[in-house]
Amino acid sequence: MQNDVIIIGSGLGGLECANLLAARGLRVLVLECERQPGGCMQSFVRHGFHFDTGLHYIGGLGLGEPLQMPFHVLGLDTLPWHRLDIDGFDIITLGDRTFRLAQGFDNFIDTLAADFPQERAGLEQYVKALQQSDREQWDSLDPDSDNNPLFSPSFTTGAWDYLNTIIHDPLLVDVLSGNAIRMELSRDTLPLFVFAHTNSSFIQSSWRLRGDGNVLVRALVDKLRQQGGNVICRAQVDELVIRDGKVVAAHCTDGTEYKASTFISDVHPAQTFAWVKAPHVLRPVVRHRVNAMKNTRGMLTVQLLLKADTLPYFNHNHFVYSKGVSPWDFPLADGSVGGVMVSCRVPEDGSSYTRQVDLLTPMSINACKPWLDTTVGQRGDDYKRFKDAKANECIALAERVVPGLRDAIEAQYVSTPLTWRDYTLTPDGSAFGTRKDYRSPLLTTLSPRTAIPNLFLTGQSVMLQGVQGVTMTAMQTIKTAGPR
Repeated sequence: MQNDVIIIGSGLGGLECANLLAARGLRVLVLECERQPGGCMQSFVRHGFHFDTGLHYIGGLGLGEPLQMPFHVLGLDTLPWHRLDIDGFDIITLGDRTFRLAQGFDNFIDTLAADFPQERAGLEQYVKALQQSDREQWDSLDPDSDNNPLFSPSFTTGAWDYLNTIIHDPLLVDVLSGNAIRMELSRDTLPLFVFAHTNSSFIQSSWRLRGDGNVLVRALVDKLRQQGGNVICRAQVDELVIRDGKVVAAHCTDGTEYKASTFISDVHPAQTFAWVKAPHVLRPVVRHRVNAMKNTRGMLTVQLLLKADTLPYFNHNHFVYSKGVSPWDFPLADGSVGGVMVSCRVPEDGSSYTRQVDLLTPMSINACKPWLDTTVGQRGDDYKRFKDAKANECIALAERVVPGLRDAIEAQYVSTPLTWRDYTLTPDGSAFGTRKDYRSPLLTTLSPRTAIPNLFLTGQSVMLQGVQGVTMTAMQTIKTAGPR
């Protein structure tokens, strides 16, 4: 049967695009190279426990907030979401001082102003910038609007410069940035638009999923199949077949070709364009631009299985930094771990104790340089010792706020940027896609539209990162590619 749309990659953006298009009556097929769908949303099983790879918490799911409408359309708003502490969804420990980030813009301002009374005006201005960023995102999705967030002042303003203009206390700048392990902080490149987008929705409301990321993935796959679409796993694309200037088929390594009228790639743009073998379809300057785009750093993740009844569940995330270390300093020049995010799994059995804790810290793929040419399971004992050493640093830092954590550990699993690279086809094991640069937004941010008229892009390397950013990007892709 001829497909209307083929989507390559079953990450969040790909599955969202698939469902939105299937809801319009189109015949949609998703091709996934791995053995299970989900991309960074999927989980893996060890000792009977599901461990998430990329989903830890989301923001903006409350009534009238950014994710509420698209998640309702996608059927994701009825999943077992668990709201984090209103008066401290994220806790930031910098050296020997601790601060709480509260949900609700007014509550957020009041809570931080209690510690920084002289900075209330700056906090109010910061919140206005977050709200303006939200409006710009929504305006760009209006089918009748030609608004492009790339031309907004917040995309051509540096986040670091802006924060230091409105906030006069360097400690408060670090507090406002303290939970930004979920993005790449860079004084030289990070646009205010990306910083604001990544923070705004969490301040509105923050949620964990009661269960693993596969709960969300299964919901999207099941809904797609109910609408007549399908997902095929172990379908590894190696070429986009071109005829008369358009893509006519996705060719896979097993020789199978899947045909459609429209193609959407949820895979990194550099990999997507590498599949286009026909030299005349994409100009060399286009290929060079995409291949030259820098990628954000990767992540070291330490996933801990704890002994039963040893650690009470805590309903927030804790971001812990060594004394004298700013969130803007990662990764540290000497390679040591100077900060870590501590995330706790909601108990699914009704217990007051958690069995799973994740520790995350940014890591450049250069830290894994000795093993760049290796593959999963073939990296040797030196790599294992490297991972264990980094895990020990993360655990030691986390124990400053979770005393006795090390003694509670039953098992641990460690992933590096190499893990992300090999499982998600992401160059450099990037955790947040391509690096956006406020100094040259048009060169570092891509449109869903490509030079091939029936090939479109989606995912965090296109516009924005995170669950909200990928969802907004998927909607932008549909606006560009789909029928109105």
